Amino acid sequence: MLKFEIIETDGNARTGILKGTHGLTETPCFMPVATAGAVKGVRWEEIKESGYSLVLSNIYHLYLRPGIELIEKMGGLHRFINWNGLILTDSGGFQVFSLGDLMKLTEEGVYFRSHIDGSKHFFSPELVVEFEEKIGVDIGMVLDECTPYPATKEYALHSLERTYRWAKRSVEARSTDKTAIFGIVQGGVYDDLRLKSAKLTAELPFEGIAIGGLSVGEPKEDMYRITSLIAPKLPFEKPRYLMGVGKPEDIVVAVEHGVDMFDCVMPTRNARNGTLFTWNGKLNIKSAKYKEDEKPIDETCDCYTCKNFSRAYLRHLFAAKEINALILNSIHNLHFYSKLMEKIRKAIKEKRFKEFKQEFFSKYKVDEESPYYLT
Repeated sequence: MLKFEIIETDGNARTGILKGTHGLTETPCFMPVATAGAVKGVRWEEIKESGYSLVLSNIYHLYLRPGIELIEKMGGLHRFINWNGLILTDSGGFQVFSLGDLMKLTEEGVYFRSHIDGSKHFFSPELVVEFEEKIGVDIGMVLDECTPYPATKEYALHSLERTYRWAKRSVEARSTDKTAIFGIVQGGVYDDLRLKSAKLTAELPFEGIAIGGLSVGEPKEDMYRITSLIAPKLPFEKPRYLMGVGKPEDIVVAVEHGVDMFDCVMPTRNARNGTLFTWNGKLNIKSAKYKEDEKPIDETCDCYTCKNFSRAYLRHLFAAKEINALILNSIHNLHFYSKLMEKIRKAIKEKRFKEFKQEFFSKYKVDEESPYYLT
């Protein structure tokens, strides 16, 4: 059974403890993405050493390969991947609409083709809950209809209403409280639809609520506006999860409005592309200017990579296409995200989140400016 306790608040920002069968994590937290049961390029020991105790996996990918039945036979997902912390699984709804070849969307569920071999499959709200319970994850997301961007208001309304009907079916399909279930707020970029979806979702007995359908191509200002409107209106006593949003600046803004949980492939994907995070902004290790640079990625960082290797060496590894470049870069980026969340939690506990936010944006170079970065 999942329990959530709020420890401290500072404005709408809050810090708390999320506790489940497989341990606990402090919030606000960032979840490294282990799509198919592994965080790309990093061992579990390094994930733990960086301070993580909650990771995200994906039902769509696990269902297609290696299969739900096999994972269940192997003793559940925790045992299969040898991770003794908390696991949240996305329902696979987003992947069905984006990766898979969506064949047919009906009231019963979604028919789709595998992106791996083209085979035909079907997901329903009930099946997704069954899969999540079978593999024994701590938190499972309900199957939702992911509203694309752009979408007409009529489409967004139909989408959120179907998501709500599916959410009710998901609740009714539960057979255990060992796997917590989170509902998902949809509604596109329309304020009134988002408010309607939030109200409907909050009425259902979920252990937590997520804001979905953002970071899907909409302007950043729309994402910030929806987050600032919806997050504070979600049930205070339940964890709030902003799905798929993971730029450092986006996390800081969302925390200010009361978001507790985040996930994104950005730390590891960027690492594999040579983009590294520092407290002054992003750094492209492929640049020729680092060819003879003896400094670490970030002189204030205490990760394994920064304590042992220079920018020049990491650039060399990347140029030589050495796999160690991807591993060392990933270790650093995940460590940066862990430290970011640690600093955020500390600032909230000390009632100085506004000061932290001001300090963060005074140093961190963002891709584009926003009035939401101002205190």
